[in-house]
Amino acid sequence: MSEEGFENDESDYQTLPRARVNQRQRGLGWFLFGGWKVLCGSCCDCLAHICRRKKELKARTVWLGCPEKCEEKFPKNTIKNQKYNIVTFVPGVLYQQFKFFLNLYFLVVACSQFVPSLKIGYLYTYWAPLVNALQCCSFVTVTIKNVSSRNEKLYTEHNQNVPLFFSSFFFAGACFIRTDQLDGETDWKLKVAVGCTQRLPADLFSISAYVYAQRPHDTFILNRLTKALFLAQVVLSVVMVALQGFVGPWFRNLFRFVVLFSYIIPISLRVNLDMGKSAYGWMIMKDENIPGTVVRTSTIPEELGRLVYLLTDKTGTLTQNEMIFKRLHLGTVSYGTDTMDEIQSHIVQSYAQSQSSGPKVRKSVSSRIHEAVKAIALCHNVTPVYESHTSVNGETETAEADQDFSDDNRTYQASSPDEVALVRWTESVGLTLVNRDLTSLQLKTPSGQILSFYILQIFPFTSESKRMGIIVREESTGDITFYMKGADVAMASIVQYNDWLEEECGNMAREGLRTLVVAKKSLSEEQYQDFENRYNQAKLSIHDRTLKVAAVVESLEREMELLCLTGVEDQLQADVRPTLELLRNAGIKIWMLTGDKLETATCIAKSSHLVSRNQDIHVFRPVSNRGEAHLELNAFRRKHDCALVISGDSLEVCLRYYEHEFVELACQCPAVVCCRCSPTQKAQIVRLLQQHTANRTCAIGDGGNDVSMIQAADCGIGIEGKEGKQASLAADFSITQFKHIGRLLMVHGRNSYKRSAALGQFVMHRGMIISTMQAVFSSIFFFASVPLYQGFLMVGYATIYTMFPVFSLVLDQDVKPEMALLYPELYKDLTKGRSLSFKTFLIWVLISVYQGGILMYGALVLFESEFVHVVAISFTALILTELLMVALTIRTWHWLMVVAEFFSFGCYLASLAFLNEYFDLSFITTWPFLWKVSAITLVSCLPLYIIKYLKRKFSPPSYSKLSS
Repeated sequence: MSEEGFENDESDYQTLPRARVNQRQRGLGWFLFGGWKVLCGSCCDCLAHICRRKKELKARTVWLGCPEKCEEKFPKNTIKNQKYNIVTFVPGVLYQQFKFFLNLYFLVVACSQFVPSLKIGYLYTYWAPLVNALQCCSFVTVTIKNVSSRNEKLYTEHNQNVPLFFSSFFFAGACFIRTDQLDGETDWKLKVAVGCTQRLPADLFSISAYVYAQRPHDTFILNRLTKALFLAQVVLSVVMVALQGFVGPWFRNLFRFVVLFSYIIPISLRVNLDMGKSAYGWMIMKDENIPGTVVRTSTIPEELGRLVYLLTDKTGTLTQNEMIFKRLHLGTVSYGTDTMDEIQSHIVQSYAQSQSSGPKVRKSVSSRIHEAVKAIALCHNVTPVYESHTSVNGETETAEADQDFSDDNRTYQASSPDEVALVRWTESVGLTLVNRDLTSLQLKTPSGQILSFYILQIFPFTSESKRMGIIVREESTGDITFYMKGADVAMASIVQYNDWLEEECGNMAREGLRTLVVAKKSLSEEQYQDFENRYNQAKLSIHDRTLKVAAVVESLEREMELLCLTGVEDQLQADVRPTLELLRNAGIKIWMLTGDKLETATCIAKSSHLVSRNQDIHVFRPVSNRGEAHLELNAFRRKHDCALVISGDSLEVCLRYYEHEFVELACQCPAVVCCRCSPTQKAQIVRLLQQHTANRTCAIGDGGNDVSMIQAADCGIGIEGKEGKQASLAADFSITQFKHIGRLLMVHGRNSYKRSAALGQFVMHRGMIISTMQAVFSSIFFFASVPLYQGFLMVGYATIYTMFPVFSLVLDQDVKPEMALLYPELYKDLTKGRSLSFKTFLIWVLISVYQGGILMYGALVLFESEFVHVVAISFTALILTELLMVALTIRTWHWLMVVAEFFSFGCYLASLAFLNEYFDLSFITTWPFLWKVSAITLVSCLPLYIIKYLKRKFSPPSYSKLSS
């Protein structure tokens, strides 16, 4: 036991006698003379502590087949996706709504009206807006949760997903899995269940094993704006009570002032913004210029309008992910797209000679091409699939192997488009893959002959090994051959010495081609049997199994014969170049994160114009320790206005020792390319930019290896590509082509941000102006906590009288979409900093104070002395001021805006006939009422219009010339 443990035990032992003495001193007299209060308080504190205490999260060990070994009982290992049941529905929904400070605040204010001394108006004045807001919020929340869904994963100690495979009913315990969210590899890897677990579930409870699960972690987010406004409201209330002199029941008056000024925090702010976001999402999905776009969450559309960093994948995002075979290099001769017919003739000639007798003295060009094409046709994980035929009578007929393997009916399924491109190329030159299963595959020669091969072993491609291999036995000859293909960095040390591989790989990479090195090794029967025995023993090892298996395989990967070098091209998507140039002109810095090699990534960065023509590129040299990273960072610091290209290994070293320095230098670059980047590194880079720059980030990708990056970004965009919908379903927005991101950001993102800002400003202006009028009214009447407007006037003011014109601002736009795309520099105005937003907020506060003071003071002092006339004049002028302010703010009129203005004003005029409780109907039909309302409204709005006109004339906004 530790010293701390002894100290704790000793202290507990020393306090025990004292506790017993105190207990003896507590008798009946102590209980009757106040002891019961102490006990009740202790019980209440204990219950409160239990209710507030979070359940301790801890790890658990679950024994399989030995339930008696379990230290404690755990809940059932069952997952339920339902959030509520019949008992918890009402309290659960209420908790979800009132856990927000905004809703909880208005609930307290509404409940305070049940106290007679605090009541300042009708109950429905506060309860009706609250119930309406909660209904709208509930509707929006349910809609959001139905639309947006992100996958939940099982995490280990190092935050990595763990696939567990015990048993399979197919292929004798075999199963194909994908590990794209682990290592970025999208190939279907063949896995075989362990022999002892293949008999599951019958023998499940006879296994002596256990599973250790780490304790879960949780996080939480808060609304600071509401708390800031609440603080301002409390300060104003304290000032009013202080000016009153803290006389009488000042504490009650303080709470009454808090209720009177509750409109400073507009209850409809959240509702209006959420409804506006839903409208923005609907507009995005209905845009015919970006068909197929899906908004999977309606909570962050305005985030599209203030992005600073865009992190993009390469394959399938900037490129089409449609691989086309472009080049075959044999060392002494190279074949391109214009000489593929020569390869076909050599294949025909080679198989024709193989059927004739005669010894082969030296390898001819035909035989070398034949060996290379044969290796490419055998070393892969492609499976040919034949579609079903439908007969005349409607019955389905399955294409069998003895039906000549119809070329028109054949499609290929594989791990990646590269594999399919290679197999399709071998088919085009005469060697066709016609059938494959777990144990064999068949090739068809140009003459129609079927060659059968038995698959003895297969070694799938991994991100660590960067290569894949296969051992086959040819049925006709019995020859055993080990074929392997992979990246040049992995194959350079495996193949026999040569003087052309490195140079040609660099040449192909500079052309933008993805390269693969193909090699082979002939094995005797004895050699293979020896390998198989050692391989099986390694797979059965309990300790260091992976290392032992890799060591056995590497024993074969020595002095392999280099056959060829292949190059496939992944063409750029449509309009990638103008889209990247558009984003760059908009002030968005673009980082490309890819798993490809450095040369290929650099070539794509140039060809896609990710790096402009007049920019230099600094290639970060490989570093492996702190000293090398320091020297290379110093060299990079001396460069100015140049793009950065760095590999994932060097990036990891830099982040380990010089994280802050590296991020600071990289953020100054106009573009950054990270090659050989793993999915975990992609997400790490996103989080680094968020932490060090505090700017908004956007991640876009098309595959499962991009999911972590997409989910880490402030705004995630997925592309529905050839790698499935994993990225699309995990993202906030889904598009079909990369070029759509230009309109999504420049038009919809910019409009959503500016519209939300205008909508929020007007909603807050609406609350501040009414609170200012209340403050002026109370000040004139000796700081009395008496409401200025009551009942339906307050409900109508926040709803039918002003809601529709204010909400119609979601249709406003400063420039047309065509102009926003033509001049992307307009996007920069939204990302200049936070000072502009704070400045605008202060301006709106001053406007509200000015207009509220004019409306109240003018109606109260300058013109009228009767209270009922004051209410009629000031309230009518207030409604007109709100409508005029909206009209003066609108930059592009929509017919719905006109309807909203006239509808709201018409509703107010129509309601005057029913407001005789508040208004003197005989007075509001007189000429003095009309000219007094017009004069006050003119004084409150005209100076602001003049100031706005002069500002636009002498300091016009960036969009003014474009809109004209």
